[in-house]
Amino acid sequence: MKIIIVGAGEVGTHLAKLLARESMEITLSDENPDRLMDLESNYDLLTSVGSSTSINHLREIGVENANLFIAVTPYESVNMTACMLATNLGAEKTLARIDNYEYLFPENKDFFKKLGVDYLIYPEVLAAKEISESLKTSWLRQNMSFCNDALILLGIKVRSNSEIINKKFSTGYFDHDKYRVVAIKRGMQTIIPKGSDEILDNDIVYFITTPQNLNFVREQAGKEDFPIRNVMFLGGSRIAQKTLKRLPDHIHTKVLEINNERSMELAEKFPDTLIINCDGRNIDVLREEGIQEMDAFVAATGNSEMNLLACMVAKRFGVKKTIAEVENIDYIPLAESMDIGTVINKKMIAASYIYQITLNASVLNVRNLTSADAEVVEFIAKAGSKITRSKIKNLKLPENVNIGGIVRNGKGMIVSGETSIEPEDHVIVFCISSAIRKLEPFFNT
Repeated sequence: MKIIIVGAGEVGTHLAKLLARESMEITLSDENPDRLMDLESNYDLLTSVGSSTSINHLREIGVENANLFIAVTPYESVNMTACMLATNLGAEKTLARIDNYEYLFPENKDFFKKLGVDYLIYPEVLAAKEISESLKTSWLRQNMSFCNDALILLGIKVRSNSEIINKKFSTGYFDHDKYRVVAIKRGMQTIIPKGSDEILDNDIVYFITTPQNLNFVREQAGKEDFPIRNVMFLGGSRIAQKTLKRLPDHIHTKVLEINNERSMELAEKFPDTLIINCDGRNIDVLREEGIQEMDAFVAATGNSEMNLLACMVAKRFGVKKTIAEVENIDYIPLAESMDIGTVINKKMIAASYIYQITLNASVLNVRNLTSADAEVVEFIAKAGSKITRSKIKNLKLPENVNIGGIVRNGKGMIVSGETSIEPEDHVIVFCISSAIRKLEPFFNT
């Protein structure tokens, strides 16, 4: 598969690195040669300096043979123009990064397709969705739903009070139909559990369960549930604004924004939100604005270091739920060690969305687990595919793959080794990122 990516910013570079390990023909292009420095020598990809809206440059990098053309520069107009040019020059499919939410409306999909833009992605909106989902439940690190909530993936940090601590999987303790542990994150290691493995204090444990068993999982994990009614935001960034629009009315919000002009704009956009023009980095200011009374704290400035430090301060004031936008991937393990509750990285979220398009099997959804080098993938089982021919225990699935559950006729089911997958089942699979390609033959006919 030949893929061209224009725009070597955060999203483009991360995506190029991700796809480069998939044995694909990747070309990464940018006008700034500094952004491309060292990439070609360290990764299996080609780099090219040039304008994404130059017809000559697009031809030079082989756009006419591209299976997928991805435009993720910081400029929406450039991305849209580049995709239109690429389509007319022969690219099979195109994707543009945008910053206009109106473009995502379903009724506009055919319009943009006619123009030559097949897919649209708005990373800030995707990040806002993650934050708003995280604010729905106080005791979760990560929360993903599949097939209209028929199945739910939960990421939970377990402590010494958990009932599942120090229990080996070989004991049969986890052999029931209420949940399935699909992975464990321990330090820098992501573990697909086997019989000899056990859950330890401070592990982040990933469960697949159904809505009716949500409280059972919470009790097993030793977590208390508390309602989130008061949320403070540090920074009125685009991600923060998109999150505010998605939150339910019962949540009271307050935004601390240092920029006076932006504060005034926010006050006009969000009349029901208290906008404070102040330096939210100042501890005295935080105290004055009642951080100690908050149920949750969201640090969504453009500065990863500031966001992490602010969440640490919030935890010192007793805020139980903290969410940090961390764009530097190298800081994510640091955030875990600092016990920051939920970490949001928009380029990893965006890359998962784009990666889904490159898969050949019937993939409905690919979701990245920020804290782990892993993905959750939603497949549809096709009639005659290998996945439907035998019980799960006999399938000889690739290493580092774990089927957590299936949705059949709208009903979520936890699987075991004895489960047989039927055609049209939605299959929720947890796997290490490098294993997704190995799964495709099981779902293709």
